[in-house]
Amino acid sequence: MAEPRLAAGIWVSAYLARLRLHDIPAFVTARGDETAGAVLVKSNTLDGQARCHQRSLDLMSGARTWIVLAEGEEPEVDAAIDRQKRFDPDLWVIEVEDRQGRTLLDQPGLAD
Repeated sequence: MAEPRLAAGIWVSAYLARLRLHDIPAFVTARGDETAGAVLVKSNTLDGQARCHQRSLDLMSGARTWIVLAEGEEPEVDAAIDRQKRFDPDLWVIEVEDRQGRTLLDQPGLAD
């Protein structure tokens, strides 16, 4: 039996709270569907560079993981995010601003 998915809105709220605990600023720049919206996390290092992470399913193991959708100059990453938003109107986008590039996506509860 498949593991139940956490509603997107609840996951986003919990993620933002965890970032706040580490004094990492983050903002919701696109609010998606509360229940089933996909989530993109943009990491802005405040030096003109950015990376966008997308949740993906590993077909071999069935595990959920974060992959890099786009990285490089911030305008290029923003363009990739805009293309995804046109394709998926239920999409959530969270922008994390941290010079070190911390997203916490590798931590337990966020990584899997």
